[in-house]
Amino acid sequence: MPLSVGHLLLCPRAHRPKLTDVTPAESAELGKYLRILSTAVSKATGIKDWNVVQNNGAAAAQVVPHCHFHVIPRPELRDKRNERFTSTMFGRGQRDELDEEEGEKLAGEIREMVRVVVRDDEEREGRGKL
Repeated sequence: MPLSVGHLLLCPRAHRPKLTDVTPAESAELGKYLRILSTAVSKATGIKDWNVVQNNGAAAAQVVPHCHFHVIPRPELRDKRNERFTSTMFGRGQRDELDEEEGEKLAGEIREMVRVVVRDDEEREGRGKL
């Protein structure tokens, strides 16, 4: 159940229970893709603010024992133009299931924005601006 439309998870492929179990190379890749995915989700949803959340251990609210980062778009709660977005603060409040068709469409939009961000990064890197 997403906390908002566009809420996604990023995790390493290998099983790593906590962030401290991630290798330095995996950590670097996760950092790289957190920025890319944050940008892509913001562009795809039109929401300019978001949280990145990562919990380690049961006492820290980690439910799934695999290192993962949440990228959670945060629409302006007072903006009536964003009524289709359900937003809660870290699990408190109303949560709605994402409509499957809407989810597929948004996933496609996010994938396209990932391609755009990566392409733009490569172009800037080629010009020496990264």
